[in-house]
Amino acid sequence: QVQLMESGGDSVQAGGSLRVACAASESTYSRYCMAWFRQAPGKEREGIASIYRGDSSTRYADSVKGRFTISQDNAKKTLYLQMNNLKPEDTGVYYCASARSPAYDCVLDTWLYNDWGQGTQVTVSQ
Repeated sequence: QVQLMESGGDSVQAGGSLRVACAASESTYSRYCMAWFRQAPGKEREGIASIYRGDSSTRYADSVKGRFTISQDNAKKTLYLQMNNLKPEDTGVYYCASARSPAYDCVLDTWLYNDWGQGTQVTVSQ
């Protein structure tokens, strides 16, 4: 049974925009932290944006700050990542993640997150 499912990945040109989504099940739509990570070929998985469900506070990696926006639709149990002004270095597989344990500081580290989606490919060409 799929618990987190990403969608919306595509190939775009530099400067373009894309929105990826993550549909969660009842059990994986965390009451605490959810996040987006990405992994480029040959590189480690990198945390790029997180949201604390309680008050919708957000955190971003410096590499995407000002360009990406994380949001949530509680009625649909869906997490979004709006990506603007995309750059070739944004290319990678984008994963959503959910934390089961209570946490109020949604750090962008893999250790906090228990459930992961299969990922969606985003390719940005020059």
